[in-house]
Amino acid sequence: MAVSVSAVVLLAIITFLLIKKGGLKAGHAVVCTLLGFYLASSSIAPTISEATTSLARMIGGIQF
Repeated sequence: MAVSVSAVVLLAIITFLLIKKGGLKAGHAVVCTLLGFYLASSSIAPTISEATTSLARMIGGIQF
C-alpha cells in the first residue's frame, strides 16, 4: 500500500511538472491517466504491480 501511494504521488508530481515545464498538454495527461485506470482493471495489472513492487524493493536495497 505504501509503495502504491508513494508511486501515485511521485507520478502526479512528475505529470504536474511535465505540464508546467515540459510542454505536456493537459489532454495528453488525461489520456495517460485513463490508460492507467484501464490497465489497472485489465488482466495485466497483477504483472505490472509485481514489477513495480520488485523495482521498489531493488531500489530500496541499494546500499550507498
